[in-house]
Amino acid sequence: MTTTFTQTWLRAGALAASMTLAFGATHALADDYPNEDLDWTIAFGPGGGNDIMARTIIDILNKYDLYPNDISAENRAGGSGAVGWGYLYSKSGSAYDISTTSGSFVTTPLQADTPWQPEDFTPVALLATDDLALVVNGGSEVQNIEELIAKAKAGPITIAGTGTVNVDFIVPTLFAEKAGFEFEYVSFNSMADQTTALLSNSVDAMVGNPGEIIGLVESGDLRPLVYSGVATPSALEGTPTMGDLGYDIGVSMPRGLILAPDAPAEAQQWWIETMQQVVATPEWDAYIEKNQLTENVIYGEDFRTFLATTKEGFGEVLRSVGAIE
Repeated sequence: MTTTFTQTWLRAGALAASMTLAFGATHALADDYPNEDLDWTIAFGPGGGNDIMARTIIDILNKYDLYPNDISAENRAGGSGAVGWGYLYSKSGSAYDISTTSGSFVTTPLQADTPWQPEDFTPVALLATDDLALVVNGGSEVQNIEELIAKAKAGPITIAGTGTVNVDFIVPTLFAEKAGFEFEYVSFNSMADQTTALLSNSVDAMVGNPGEIIGLVESGDLRPLVYSGVATPSALEGTPTMGDLGYDIGVSMPRGLILAPDAPAEAQQWWIETMQQVVATPEWDAYIEKNQLTENVIYGEDFRTFLATTKEGFGEVLRSVGAIE
């Protein structure tokens, strides 16, 4: 992300003004909210995109003293996010339970009997969307995507992802359908586990967000073959997009922030105002750039509408490939 000196100066001024206004709002609510420690649920294991985003936001909140009490971040992994978000769902009415979302937040209830739907939670903000790279072990004999497709056509390959029927599953499924090959999807609860599987040659390939894999790509341990987004990020320079190959799939992963269902309106508004400060910081810009995300910010009830619309679209895709009925 390239930012001119003038743009940086203007954003700094806007940040200062935003913080001044928001701090005023915070003081006005000081007697009511927030005045307790915050329980932050991370619905996947350490090291994945969901974990990275959550801890980035927490670091910013702490650096700028935006949350006046302690924040406890807990990885509650399992069931493609069902365990973590199920825990948050059980905290209905709480103003002090919060979580970050990912593609599984939309897809898990489509294929599992969860008591909750994405729209049930109190929406704070959609913050960004991201896409996936399909990679192989750096020592693999497969040098490019054409060779992987040829290998898969000769006999089904295995592709790993985090979670079961979610974006990690949808992306390679749609790509394989368009490119004319078959594969077996192998799901893991964390990026660390699936990376270990690939590096030990237990699977043929895996999908991952650029921010999750860039270190291993730079070290040569992983080799990127194709990217699902519209434009290849700088971290994966030289890697073709699926669209470049004529296989554009049009699917991205929504990353956002939610409170427990039926959280007080006062808490929802406080978090909306606070996240307006967070996304105006240079640390957030650095996170977006490092993780090669597309910044896409929608607040409050507009985020709830976005989730409902996205769920409908994902459902159509999953039904079209026979993943759900």
